Amino acid sequence: MSAFVGYNGQAYSPAGEKGRFVLPSEFRKAVKESSGGNRILCLTSHGKFDCLIGFGLSRRDQLNQQLDREEERAIRLGDASFDRDVRAQQLFGFLQVTFDDSGRFVMPEHLRGLGQVDDGLYFHAAGDFFFVWAPEALKRMGPEWKGAQAACEALMASARKGAAQ
Repeated sequence: MSAFVGYNGQAYSPAGEKGRFVLPSEFRKAVKESSGGNRILCLTSHGKFDCLIGFGLSRRDQLNQQLDREEERAIRLGDASFDRDVRAQQLFGFLQVTFDDSGRFVMPEHLRGLGQVDDGLYFHAAGDFFFVWAPEALKRMGPEWKGAQAACEALMASARKGAAQ
């Protein structure tokens, strides 16, 4: 098994039967590698944008290091507003979702709501994690997202064309 090196690329997954989505193959392999060979996808809401983020279990170590760095910084700056417990629940409140060999998984209802998920998911890599966008939410983002918006539109058109054939 090769070592996890990060996420790259884009993909689109239309909603399937029974509320299932498919983790695209280009992301599936990396998530499985990041999760020690297990088919476990970690999902949570993004702290700033109206989307979700996904990653594998190996990110837990990075999150622990991030939490320690943020606490050290708060102490160094005398920031009494930093609450380690609050920040920890923000970082580690992700849900572990299993997927089958084909990448199918069920999106929990509360995450569907947080991510404004309807009839499809756009996946966009960001190195240590990947964004999981509802296409309509991504469309509302500013010009700094124009590359992702164009990729999403093209992938959706390709999926529609494939479904029509």
